Amino acid sequence: MVFSWRKKKPRSFNGDKKKELEIPRHFLCPITLDLMKDPVTLSSGITYDRESIEKWLDDGNFTCPVSDQVLRSFDQIPNHSLRKMIQDWCVENRSYGVERIPTPRIPVSSAEVSEVLFSIMDSTRRLDRCACLDSLHKLKKWGLESERNKRCIVANAAAAGAIAAAFDAFAGESVDKNINVLEEILFVINWMFPLTEQAQRYIGSQASLHCIALFLNSKDLSLKQNAITVLAELLSCNQKYTQALTTIDGINKTLFHFINNPICPSITKPSLTLIYHMVSLSNENTTTEFINMGLIPLLLEIMIDSQKAICEKALAIIDQLCETEQGRGFAYDDALAMPVLVKKILRVSELATEYSVSAIWKLSKGDEKALMEALQFGAFQKLLLLIQVGCNDKTKEKATELLKLLNPYRPGLECIDSLDFKNIKRSF
Repeated sequence: MVFSWRKKKPRSFNGDKKKELEIPRHFLCPITLDLMKDPVTLSSGITYDRESIEKWLDDGNFTCPVSDQVLRSFDQIPNHSLRKMIQDWCVENRSYGVERIPTPRIPVSSAEVSEVLFSIMDSTRRLDRCACLDSLHKLKKWGLESERNKRCIVANAAAAGAIAAAFDAFAGESVDKNINVLEEILFVINWMFPLTEQAQRYIGSQASLHCIALFLNSKDLSLKQNAITVLAELLSCNQKYTQALTTIDGINKTLFHFINNPICPSITKPSLTLIYHMVSLSNENTTTEFINMGLIPLLLEIMIDSQKAICEKALAIIDQLCETEQGRGFAYDDALAMPVLVKKILRVSELATEYSVSAIWKLSKGDEKALMEALQFGAFQKLLLLIQVGCNDKTKEKATELLKLLNPYRPGLECIDSLDFKNIKRSF
């Protein structure tokens, strides 16, 4: 895909407010028209700032932005002479408020990454945590220096598998002894989603899962985020590891705590993802424990005013819990259930609508009071509109069946259009 770019007015500096300093045009990146910090030359002979041309190429372009010439290669040769000239010019014009650009670091090469990964594999085999930690620090340092370095690390086919294998090995030996290594691995492996099958096997081992679950209770927010994100990624890639996760003592209480006492969205969202996968299992004990904790009323409260992604995940969980008789009983006993579910139809997203209709359908089948309540809160009108605007076949089928169930109860029943979620009371 080729994207166009437009020129903008070149940047200038105005230090003493009397004279304006013009930047020499050959110091400007042709794409952004800003002073170049890391000039590199393409095979076309044109020089650009590295960050700008990398974004151009990453967007799927394969031509030189200036000459429109098809590039023979995507190699970017550092233009050291020009960079030195720019730095000298910055120093000469400090009085105008120009700051000297720092000398850019040399991007990491694939050979260097391979060498460090080999070192990680070797130190893992010997369970040498010091050597492994040194190699991980090197990878982390490279990745934090630039997005290009991070892409170079992730692009190595052996990276995810080697790092996940190290986590499994050191977690299996001793979490307490190897905690520093394990923390660094969790940080780096968050760059490598989606996980390869090999990486999934290592992260999904009993030793790894128990270690990650332990980190969920850490006081270190960053470690907690890395741990919950890796678990959510693992179960999203392959749900066969869900059963193993449910066997870990205290995991349900920990996840419920993250929802009940939200820290930040980056922990709440993956927590909801994990709970959804766990209640989707045919595991009565897990589902019952979450229901008895009060998960359904908690999710209904959250959905009143939440982000789109959180609302979708919460609806997915409620829909899944309504598969069980106990779940339907708890949902119906909550005064917020029906009004919130009806309200979310056509209000959040197509996915949220699908889950809302499905949950209402499960609650209303064979229950006259539930049907009357759904009708009172405007479900009939919402479902009619949904079928008119269009939806997937599965949702349409449930919406049509609900309309047939609701229709006999329509005459003489006042419809409530304006809902006060906080003060609503059951009237049936």
